[in-house]
Amino acid sequence: MFHSMKSVYAQYLSGLSRRELFRRGGLLAAAPAFLRGSKAAAAPAGASLRVGPDIYQSIGVRPLINCRGTLTVVGGSLELPEVRAAKDAAAQHFVQIDELMERIGNRLAELTGAEWGMVAAGCAAALAHATTACVTGGNPELHVQVPNLAGFPKDEVVIPKHSRNEYDQAVRSVGVRIIEAGDAAEYEAALGPKVAMVYLFAGPRAETGPLPYDAVYSIAKKKNVPVLVDAAAEMLTVPNVHLQRGATLVGYSGGKCIRGPQCAGILLGRKDLVKAAWVSSAPHHGHGRTMKLGKEEAIGMLMAIEMWMKRDHQAESAMWTSWMNNIANRVSKIDGVTTAVREPRGLSNHSPGLSIGWDAAKLRITGQEVAHILDTTEPRIVLGGGGGGGGRGGRAGNETGISIIAYMMSSGEDKIVGDRIYAILSASRPERKAEPPKGPAGDLTGRWDVRIEFAAGSSDEILHIKQQDNQISGTHQGAFVTRDCSGAIAGDDVVIASNMGEVHGAALSYRFSGKLAGDTMSGMLDMGEYLDAKWTARRHVFARPNQGGDVG
Repeated sequence: MFHSMKSVYAQYLSGLSRRELFRRGGLLAAAPAFLRGSKAAAAPAGASLRVGPDIYQSIGVRPLINCRGTLTVVGGSLELPEVRAAKDAAAQHFVQIDELMERIGNRLAELTGAEWGMVAAGCAAALAHATTACVTGGNPELHVQVPNLAGFPKDEVVIPKHSRNEYDQAVRSVGVRIIEAGDAAEYEAALGPKVAMVYLFAGPRAETGPLPYDAVYSIAKKKNVPVLVDAAAEMLTVPNVHLQRGATLVGYSGGKCIRGPQCAGILLGRKDLVKAAWVSSAPHHGHGRTMKLGKEEAIGMLMAIEMWMKRDHQAESAMWTSWMNNIANRVSKIDGVTTAVREPRGLSNHSPGLSIGWDAAKLRITGQEVAHILDTTEPRIVLGGGGGGGGRGGRAGNETGISIIAYMMSSGEDKIVGDRIYAILSASRPERKAEPPKGPAGDLTGRWDVRIEFAAGSSDEILHIKQQDNQISGTHQGAFVTRDCSGAIAGDDVVIASNMGEVHGAALSYRFSGKLAGDTMSGMLDMGEYLDAKWTARRHVFARPNQGGDVG
């Protein structure tokens, strides 16, 4: 099944241009479930959790070497030893939480130069609390109504189109109405009396263009509207670059480059609004109660900021670069393998990286296959770039490769990673004989009624398919949105993919893989970060009109 589905997936991809691949969400970079890593090994029956170096293995979970960066899905970052010690010390005592956060706010102001600061249960929680603060101003009578904002004096948030992203759901969770603005004129017109806040996603996307950041700040200041910046993955700068530039509030993740608790973040900025944001968070009741922060995480996050001010960031970057050079030197000894060490750019995910490339036909292996081997064998290694190449990034012909991100690796892992990649790429493999393409087992053209079985529910959806030879195109009518779909059929193996892009700042990707059996298809649905579901589709039979009139 694995090899046949790989074949039909490859046939599907071969029919797409580079432009189509990018437009459809980077299908090759985000391989379907059958090309991704295997599930965790089952724990022995009756096994109990063991505290120690094999704590994850004791319950059947495979730990990994992180060459992918600070993605939450692989655990973010490793807490600094000082952070772990601070959390352990904090766990030994009780404390009045409001008093604790008052003192932490004071200390964060001293450390960062901001007017005030607070610790939240992650950057997303900080964004939600900041939005609530701008909507309610700390008024508890308004606060307890969130997210029902009927009758509120301010219930709108303006987001420039370049800043829409999946994380703005934290802002939307407060119940505000989102107004998008594409240029300076739209933006200024949108900043009416009901606007509570402007939300910006930090990054280079709006340094130029019709609504650059400086215009966002200056117009908001003229209208007296606060601006919240989401800088979750960025390095913390002192003095703060965003507050200096004109932002009112800025949020950071604690579990990324700062290496604090994974479930913590900070909000910095104007004192009255940060204090109002604290009012909207746990232990106080209301919308923010669901985002409870423990005293241990609060102290751990403060310690992470203390350590951030002491860490030698230049020395760390030099060490990470040396790891990339060590791996590059190891694998470049293989004839035909090329390497390029990437220096960090910008503040977000600020880490050196390494690109490794080769001719897939010469070495008889693709980047995607290398990534799969590393993920499914020991020691388990996950790569940067979302999965490790296989022709990504516009490489021509048979060029393929993998990508590594340095800064969440640990000392000594560069040798392990270099040796593992060297062993895989230098291994001899039999010549691959091109398999003749399989003809389709049937014509899928028409309407198919699809039943999707989720973990705790189901959905009835529709595929409208047109088939030409092995290629499939059409539409996927989902629960709310209809989007284009495309795919391939080889024999009875079917792959169909659809993407819902940037709706409400989020994107969904569906990849149906399965078998055709007459007028029925069935298999597994890969939903990316939302994991897998089962699906069955039946060819729709249209009722024939009554030719003989009513009877009786």
